[in-house]
Amino acid sequence: MAASRRYAMPDPADVFVDEIILREIPRNSRVIDLGCGNGRLLSKLRDDLDCSVLGVELDYQNFTTGLSRGLPMLNIDLDENLSDVPDDSFEWAILSETLQEVRHPNKLLTEMMRIARRAIIVVPNFANWKIRLQILKSGRTPVTNAFPYAWYNTPNLHFMSLYDFRDLVDELGLHILKEMPIIRGNAVERAWLANIRAESGFFVVERNEKPATVV
Repeated sequence: MAASRRYAMPDPADVFVDEIILREIPRNSRVIDLGCGNGRLLSKLRDDLDCSVLGVELDYQNFTTGLSRGLPMLNIDLDENLSDVPDDSFEWAILSETLQEVRHPNKLLTEMMRIARRAIIVVPNFANWKIRLQILKSGRTPVTNAFPYAWYNTPNLHFMSLYDFRDLVDELGLHILKEMPIIRGNAVERAWLANIRAESGFFVVERNEKPATVV
C-alpha cells in the first residue's frame, strides 16, 4: 500500500526566522537563548550585533557544538534550573520552537520574564488548516516533516494554537508587543484568519511593570 501523502510544515530552523530575530534585537544587547540548539543564532548575535550572549541547551551534542563556536553555554533542563539565573540578567530572552517541548510552559514563561524584560517566542501553530484537514481525513495524530514523530515518541508535549498562546500570555499578565504569523515561509504583520493559515507564530512579549506607588 502506498504511503499516504502528509502535510509538511516549514522547518522551524529556517534562516528566515533567525533574520526576523536579528532585526528585533538592538546592537550590544544582553541576550539569553533558551533551547539554543548548536548556537547558530547566538553566533550571529555575537558576531554581527556585538551582543553579550548565553546559550542554554539540554542536548549534549548541541551543547558541545555551541562551546566549539566559542559561546558561553549552560547544559541544563529548562524545566528545572533557571532559578539559578539572577533577576534582570538579560535584556532579551529567546525561545524558538521550544515552548511546546517543556513540561510546564507557564512556569518557563514566568521564569523567562523574570530574567529578561522582553522575550522573543516562536511557537508552532497546530491549528493550521492543513493539520486540521489531515486529522479530519485520517483520524490520526498528524506527522509532518518538521515534527516527524509518532504520538508516542514525540518531544512535543503540548499542542497549541496561536489563540492558546495569546490566552497564556494574558493569564500570566504579560503583554504582546508584536505578533507576526508565519505563512508559507513569510512573516507578515497582519493576516486574515491567521490562526487557521499560519504554520507558526512570532511574538515579542514584554512583562508589565507595576506602576510606582505615589506617596
